[in-house]
Amino acid sequence: MSRILCKQCHRPTIACICSFFCEIDNPTAVLVLQHPSEVKQTKGTVALLSRSLSQCRVLVGEDFSQHDELNTMLKNHQALLLYPGAQAQVLSVIKTECDNTHNNHDEKCQLPKLLIILDGTWKKAYRMFMLSSNLQTLEQVCLPDAIAQSGQYSVRKVAKKNALSSLEACCFALALLENELTKNELSKNELTETRIGNKSLNNVNLLFNCGLYQDLLNKFIQFNQFQLSFRTST
Repeated sequence: MSRILCKQCHRPTIACICSFFCEIDNPTAVLVLQHPSEVKQTKGTVALLSRSLSQCRVLVGEDFSQHDELNTMLKNHQALLLYPGAQAQVLSVIKTECDNTHNNHDEKCQLPKLLIILDGTWKKAYRMFMLSSNLQTLEQVCLPDAIAQSGQYSVRKVAKKNALSSLEACCFALALLENELTKNELSKNELTETRIGNKSLNNVNLLFNCGLYQDLLNKFIQFNQFQLSFRTST
């Protein structure tokens, strides 16, 4: 007997994730370049991200060098690649190239910003970057170490401890780009006592508020707990 699927998220009704969607009108457009191996990954966060952000497009592939839609988007946007390469600029420390320029008539800087995310394991994201010559010419940005190492992605094994999911990385990057990130004044006791479900939250997620994107980060924590509920106890 075939399983009944949710008409919106296309998952079995028992595993429906629609309750975790938000409605966010993000000023900065987002483009997710997704590795093919991630498309059917039920624990992935891109489905939640793309259904919550009003401006979010997902393209699937490995080598995007000759990808017509991507190349058109690159021509029509000021593209920033969220990738921790050697040339990446830390978002909280310095502004992007166009923010630093004194030439307000620079044609490229008049275009709307586009944040590009690579969705895949570290190894696969690196392969996507190396195969795609058009990505290698883009301005690279990265998150501060304190944020980049504050991941709450507990339902999947990651190569680096506390690594961020695509959703978390995107929300923090957007908050930094749009000056949405603020610092919460919390006491040591408040940091110790704050929990969601059975999981203590990382200090960074408590110390900072992502403004427009905080609701989605909160939903992401709930999504984590929901996915963990399907694990059988040992």
